Amino acid sequence: MEVFGRIFRLSRTMGDRMEKAYAPFGISRGEFDVLATLRRSGESYTLSPRQLSATLMLTTGGMTGRLDKLERAGLLRRSPDPHDRRGLQVTLTERGFRLIDEAVGAGLVLQTEALSSLDPQQAAQLAELLRQLLAGTADSGPSS
Repeated sequence: MEVFGRIFRLSRTMGDRMEKAYAPFGISRGEFDVLATLRRSGESYTLSPRQLSATLMLTTGGMTGRLDKLERAGLLRRSPDPHDRRGLQVTLTERGFRLIDEAVGAGLVLQTEALSSLDPQQAAQLAELLRQLLAGTADSGPSS
């Protein structure tokens, strides 16, 4: 219980801190995730709403709300998919590109500060242990 209690508290604490770090950019953590996913998609920085929903594990309704807000802010644009008359493409705008790079930097500062109580070897060990724990729980569902 102490392991998962600490994981849950750390997640909540860092989630709150990240939310505050992104607030000056006018975005929430969920909106950050959309912009960061487009940024990671590579040159053209374009994905379909369906690809974004699948990557972020969101319903189409949840995705639509985020896209509406980000489009109104000028951080992305939706356009018809030239390869599918029924489809749309979501593209990061230049403004969105600059903003997400700045927001990533702000988040990295917080993450670095949070890890500053560990030396590099301890941080690497923690990362490996968490990777193993996550891999060991990824395929397992509730115990029967």
